[in-house]
Amino acid sequence: MRINRSNPDQPTAQQPAAQPQTPPAAPKQSAPRRAEPAPEPPKPKKEKPKKKPKHEEYEEYEDDEEEEPRKRRFPFGCLIVIIILALVGFGGYKVSQFYAELDGQGTLGTAQTITVPEGSSVSSIATQLKDAGIIKYDWLFKQYVKYSGKAGEIQYGDFEVQPGMAYNDIIKALSVVTRRATTNVTIPEGTTAVGVAQIFVDAGLVDSVDTFLDCANGTDGSDWSQYDFWNAIPDNGRLMKCEGYLFPDTYNVYTDEDVYYYVNQLYGEFASKTADLADTIAAKGTNLDDVVKLASFIQEEAGLESEDAKVSACFHNRLESDDPQWAEHKLESNACSYIMQTNENNYLWNSPTAEYYGWPEQGAIPDDVLALYDTYAISGLPAGPISCPGYAAIEAALNPDEEYISEGYYFFVTGHPDTDVAGQYFYAKTADEHYQNCVKAGWAS
Repeated sequence: MRINRSNPDQPTAQQPAAQPQTPPAAPKQSAPRRAEPAPEPPKPKKEKPKKKPKHEEYEEYEDDEEEEPRKRRFPFGCLIVIIILALVGFGGYKVSQFYAELDGQGTLGTAQTITVPEGSSVSSIATQLKDAGIIKYDWLFKQYVKYSGKAGEIQYGDFEVQPGMAYNDIIKALSVVTRRATTNVTIPEGTTAVGVAQIFVDAGLVDSVDTFLDCANGTDGSDWSQYDFWNAIPDNGRLMKCEGYLFPDTYNVYTDEDVYYYVNQLYGEFASKTADLADTIAAKGTNLDDVVKLASFIQEEAGLESEDAKVSACFHNRLESDDPQWAEHKLESNACSYIMQTNENNYLWNSPTAEYYGWPEQGAIPDDVLALYDTYAISGLPAGPISCPGYAAIEAALNPDEEYISEGYYFFVTGHPDTDVAGQYFYAKTADEHYQNCVKAGWAS
C-alpha cells in the first residue's frame, strides 16, 4: 500500500522493490490486525557552520604582517633638538672666533707694509687687510670701524701691521702718518723709449738712460714675462724691445724706488689700457705688435687726435690696396726713412734714438738699420715701433676711417708752421693731387 505524504520538506518514500512471491500458505482464521503505519524517514540534521579554528586567525595575522611590515616612526623631535644644539654650538664657536679676532691673538705674525691709497674707503682697506692675511673677516673690521666711530682716524700712506693684531691696534697703526715722498712724471704721447728714459733721469729717479733702457729691454736680467704683450714681441732684430710699450701718461711714483718699479708702472699701464682691444685685434686678423707699430706712425704723422682715423686710412690703403701704384705696399713715411731733413722728425735721423746711437755724428744711418726701418725701401711695417703711441692712436690703427679707405685716399700733408694753413690737413688720392696739396700747405712752390 502506498502512503502519500503531504510534507513538502520530506522526500517522497520510494516503493519497496517487489519480492519474489511463494505460494501463500493457507490462511489462519484469526482476528485481523490493524495495519501499522510505516516509520517516517529520519529528518536530515541541519549542520551548524563550522567555526574557524583559532590557529587559522593567527596564521592569517602572520601572513598580513609579512606582506606589510610594521613601520617604526622616526623620532623627528630628537633630530630637531640635535640640529638646534648643533647650531647653538656652531654659533657660539663662531662668536668666540669673532671676539678672538677683535681682541687680537697672542702670537703676532710677520710684519707687513700696507699701502693705503689716498681716498680709499673703509671697505677697500678691509679687503686689502684680508688679502694680506692681517685679518680674517673684512666685513667684521668694516662694521667695527663704522660703529666705533674711528673711520676718520685712518690715513693714507704706508703702514706696518701684523697678522693677529687687535682691531684697535690695527686702526691705531693706520692712523700714524708715514707717507713716502712721491713725484709726478709725465710722458707725452709719441715719446721714444730713449726719451722716456731721459725723463726719469731728469726727474732724479734713475741714474742714467742706460740703466733705464737695460731694465726696460730686459738686458739686465729683468723679467717681464708676466705680461702677455712682452712674450708676443718677436725677436726680429728691432732696435729696442721696449719701444712702443712704455705707455705715455702722468704717473705719481715714489721717489725712493728702484728702476724696475718705474718701468713696471709703465708696462702695467700699457697692459691695462690695451686689454680690452684683444677681441678687436683677433677679429681684424692682426696682432698687437703690428697695431703698435702702425699706431706709432699715426702718432707721429697725424699730430691731432681728430685726424688719427683718416691718417690711419691712408696707411691702411698703402699697405693693403690692390692699386698697382702700391703693389709693393710700402709705408713711405718720412717719420722713419733715409731722408735727412732737419725740419722733420725722423726716428733714424734726428730723434733721441738716433742721437743715442750716434748716427748724426757718423753722418749716415747704418745699412742694417735701414734694411729694417726705411719705409721707402721695405714693404709693410718696419721691424719695430718708432715711438710710444697713446691710446687714441692705437685705437685708430685698429679702426681707420672707412670712408677714406673706400674712396681711396693715399696721401696727406699738413700746413707749414709759417703759413696761414699751419696745422691744417690736406688729403689726396693721387700723387698729382698730393703735389698740389703740398703747394697749398706751403711745402712746395
